[in-house]
Order: sequence, then C-alpha cells, then structure tokens
Amino acid sequence: MSNYSALSTPEIEDRIAVLRDNIRQLTEQAAATSGAADEERNSNRIAQQTEELDALLQERDKRLKP
Repeated sequence: MSNYSALSTPEIEDRIAVLRDNIRQLTEQAAATSGAADEERNSNRIAQQTEELDALLQERDKRLKP
C-alpha cells in the first residue's frame, strides 16, 4: 500500500476520480471479453484499483475529520 500523506487533498480527490473511472472501464472490458485468462487479469486489475481507491478514500476521510 502506498503512502498518500505526501499528496495534497486535491491530488487525492483527482486520483480518486481517476480510479473510479478506471474501475468503471475495467468492469466494462470484463463484460465484453471472455476467457479464463482475460477474466483473471481483469479481476486482478479491478482488485488492485479498488484497493488503492479504498486507501485513498481512507486518507481523504482522515483529513476531513475535525
């Protein structure tokens, strides 16, 4: 897991938006492709993007707490 404390809050927000779009695109790709290798690759990529998104959301929420 990366250390996101060096990023500014706007940078975190931008990265969150990018990751959400990446996950949407990967999900669309997964629906359009077939084959075990493709499904496993897409599943791994979605899992990695989701893990990073979760970490960024936690960092953002931590910063927004009073």
